[in-house]
Amino acid sequence: MQTASDPLLGWYRLRALDDKVHDFYVRQLWDGKASIDLTHLNPKALAAYAEICGMTLARAHARTGLRVSIAAYLGDTDEFDDAIARFARTYADVNDEDHARLVDAIESGRLAAEADASIR
Repeated sequence: MQTASDPLLGWYRLRALDDKVHDFYVRQLWDGKASIDLTHLNPKALAAYAEICGMTLARAHARTGLRVSIAAYLGDTDEFDDAIARFARTYADVNDEDHARLVDAIESGRLAAEADASIR
C-alpha cells in the first residue's frame, strides 16, 4: 500500500508498432531508473517512444496539485492564460528556428540524413 502515489504512475494507450491500439498500466515497484538505447530505434519506433514519454510526463503534470486549489490561486483574470499563450508562441518560434537549422544542416551536407516514408 502506498499512502501517496508517485504522479508518474498511471496508464497510457497507444497505437503500437503492430498497428494495434494497446492499453498499458504502468507502476513502479521501487525507485529505479532505466532507459533504452535510442540509437537502436528506427524513426517510427523513436516517434512512438517520444509519444509515450510525452504522454507520461503530461499525465504526471496533470495529476500534481489539486485543480480547485490551482484554479483559486490563478484567479479569474486572463493573466495566466495570456502568459501560457505567449510562452507557447515563443516555444513554437524556437521549434521553427531549430527545424530550419536542421534542414539547413542536412541540405548543406553538414548532417547526414535520409527520409523514412513510414513516419506518420
